[in-house]
Amino acid sequence: MALRRSTLPASYCRGAALGLSVLLLAVPMYAQQFGIQSSFLPAIIHTPSAAGVLPDIVETEQVPYITEVTRENQGASVFHPNTSDILIQQAEEKFRSGTRFYLNSDFDRARSDFDAAIALMLRASDAPTNRSLFEHTLEEMVDAINRYDLTGMGAAETDAAPGFDKSPLDDILQMTFPVDPRIKDKVATQLKTTSSVLPLITNDAVLGYVNYFSGRGHRTIENGLIRAGRYDAMIAKIFAEEGVPPELIRLAQAESGFMPRAVSVAAAKGMWQFVKSRGNEYGLMQTPWTDDRLDPEKATRAAAHHLHDLFNEFHDWYLAMAAYNCGPGVIERAVAQTGYADFWELRARKVLPNETANYVPIILAMTIVSKNAAEYGIYDITPDQPIEYDTLTLDANVNLGLIGDLTETPIPELQQLNPALLRGTAPEGYDLHVPKGMLEDVRTGLNAVPAASRAAARLHKVEPGESLAAIATLFKSTPAAISTANGLEKGAELAAGIQLVIPAAYHEAAARPVRAAAVKPKAKTGRKVAVSTKAHAAAPGPLAKSVVKAPAAKPVVTVARTGQPVASLVR
Repeated sequence: MALRRSTLPASYCRGAALGLSVLLLAVPMYAQQFGIQSSFLPAIIHTPSAAGVLPDIVETEQVPYITEVTRENQGASVFHPNTSDILIQQAEEKFRSGTRFYLNSDFDRARSDFDAAIALMLRASDAPTNRSLFEHTLEEMVDAINRYDLTGMGAAETDAAPGFDKSPLDDILQMTFPVDPRIKDKVATQLKTTSSVLPLITNDAVLGYVNYFSGRGHRTIENGLIRAGRYDAMIAKIFAEEGVPPELIRLAQAESGFMPRAVSVAAAKGMWQFVKSRGNEYGLMQTPWTDDRLDPEKATRAAAHHLHDLFNEFHDWYLAMAAYNCGPGVIERAVAQTGYADFWELRARKVLPNETANYVPIILAMTIVSKNAAEYGIYDITPDQPIEYDTLTLDANVNLGLIGDLTETPIPELQQLNPALLRGTAPEGYDLHVPKGMLEDVRTGLNAVPAASRAAARLHKVEPGESLAAIATLFKSTPAAISTANGLEKGAELAAGIQLVIPAAYHEAAARPVRAAAVKPKAKTGRKVAVSTKAHAAAPGPLAKSVVKAPAAKPVVTVARTGQPVASLVR
């Protein structure tokens, strides 16, 4: 689930108040983008025992958590889920039940079951068989419940524009870390057997970040390996087609934590953090309705093109990565100033922005730790399932509520399938992503609604005993308007199961502010304006690449990869 929030909605403080207060205090530490804090659950929460829980009646094939821990323990002669495992199963069942109530617009019972699910998860935190999987399950559950609550828990509520996530790299670019002497030999040994298309070297800068990611920052790697499951097959395919080393997937981990709607303080957006001008260069366009930078596949293709272009200019992947961070113009000027076309030499001579000087070591350290995760204490990783969908090109504006009615999918889930949408309505010509296998249902359902009405209308399946007046109240409409739209005779009884078109039941909301915009800018560091990533228009921020189009690449006469000076590198 891509959209991250650091707090739970107030409605979830009602049930299990003490347990939820613990979670409210703990979740921000974990969800503070990229997981660079410690686990959001304390090591032990003292709770009453779960009396009456019977492990022998568990239907493991229907419960994802139990299925996974059972699979992991197949080597044991007999695996018995413990009390915490059974509580997690019960929590997942409550969550699924709450989701069903939510889809049926029974929001009181949905909230009750969601409250119960979270309370059960808190009770289960004592001793789950797989703590990493437990924490990930809880994170996903909290995230989903929060997003459901953001829709107002109402089928006819005014839709809220989706929010954004803060870019995670801002928090660690300015940091440096000590080198553990024991890590140097360990990494040197690992590199002898680590296969990598991207050249991997180590020095104190890289080892410092290896030390960080293997210690208190290990959740950064862990979360990246989990979230990468959604997109790694797609990224690997595009990188192979574009001739980019597969290890550069770590740029997306560093830039956004694989969150498609990440945004930096410098207004770079998306999984690959393009600013508007650079994105436009590579075909990532913006309209009042959409922003292609937020589309994972389109942005990945653009990032691969950009990285390949930078490599063609500098003939070195380290310089290409540096230029991706601060803009090619900054690297061109640094090379021209020093006569060196070597990242480490430029870094040593302090002619790079501080953020860029740390950016390449961060990527290399992430790569080293990710390729040797188990040796750094990162176990039990269960990657997220790949995001799959079918695509329908729209011939009219369509609100997501209508698509949700046709697919029985909550609007937040549709927004996650379509992160490039800036509003709750998809415009004509947009390639709408719908849940896998439901393309024909959506196409048939849309054909039943006049094209001119799809931006506002909704569909409602009549439940047994449901009255026209109740439906009108639910959608803030009138019985007369619904009757007219569906050709119903006055006083006619509604048959259960029929679909009613609800006219003008959907209204656009004003766009919500970008959360990252509220982040307080860091104090100026006193760097020269020419290389500042904050103050100069040509180099706008740590991840922003370049606000204005970079100057055309100068012809490269010779490239020094060993740090030797070049007499006339850039004309």
